[in-house]
Amino acid sequence: MPWSRIISSIVAIALALVSTLLGGWYFTIMVAVVVFLGQQEYFNLVRARGIAPAAKTTIFASQVLLATCTLDGNLADAVMPIAGTFICFYLLFQPKMATIADISASIMGLFYVGYLSSYWVRLRSLDSLAKSNLPLGGYWPVAWKDIFDQSNFASLPQGLTLTILTFLGIWAADIGAYTIGKFFGKTRLSDISPKKTVEGAVFGVSASIAVGLAGAYYLNLPKPLYTGAALGLLIGIASLLGDLIESMLKRDAGVKDSGQLIPGHGGILDRTDSYIFTAPLVYYFVTLLLPLITD
Repeated sequence: MPWSRIISSIVAIALALVSTLLGGWYFTIMVAVVVFLGQQEYFNLVRARGIAPAAKTTIFASQVLLATCTLDGNLADAVMPIAGTFICFYLLFQPKMATIADISASIMGLFYVGYLSSYWVRLRSLDSLAKSNLPLGGYWPVAWKDIFDQSNFASLPQGLTLTILTFLGIWAADIGAYTIGKFFGKTRLSDISPKKTVEGAVFGVSASIAVGLAGAYYLNLPKPLYTGAALGLLIGIASLLGDLIESMLKRDAGVKDSGQLIPGHGGILDRTDSYIFTAPLVYYFVTLLLPLITD
């Protein structure tokens, strides 16, 4: 593996973990930067197909959406239709009449890169305000043993532990699928991404389930055997889905990578595609389903 790839991976993981630990506006800023760069790559893919989206307007609306999630997650869903309406009005009054593809690509950019990513902010924000001990809604452990001692997990923000668990599930799915697929994979999973195999996908999802089970036990989730397996399954499948969707976009645009921003890795979307569909499923699993489950 090239040193540029190794170094860029270490830097990216370090930034992600530090901002995740801090939470609040610190985490929102990281997500906002990723969304900004990711939408630029997405709109470059769109333009490769001869489509003229409302790129700047959509990017601005997505940043407003992320800020709203940080201020009040309940208002975030109201921003989505308002932003979509504003984008349509913007395209309506352009000198050149917009096409169905222009409108659809713009709304898709808002939904795919902006709205779905906003659920990472919502997930990290769970129980965070009450545990905040830094300016801008940030958090820093009073004692580092709180991070590693299971008996102290209850003192950590719920959003922090769940976000880290989700990250671990995605990493397990990606690493497991890549390793097994490379050395033992024989059955092609999809023509969209020829290098992906059924064997790799199955092992990747299984690895995510194992992480979900361990996480449910350590976080004392109700009925950890069932909730952990379900959570891991959701993360594994959503991770795989995100990877395939981004591969489909690139194939349609006729490019190998979404960009060249990260040395040895390609673009932002190439590295974050597994995260896009994961956060919404985990967020609603935790906020809607878990409260209905009792020990």
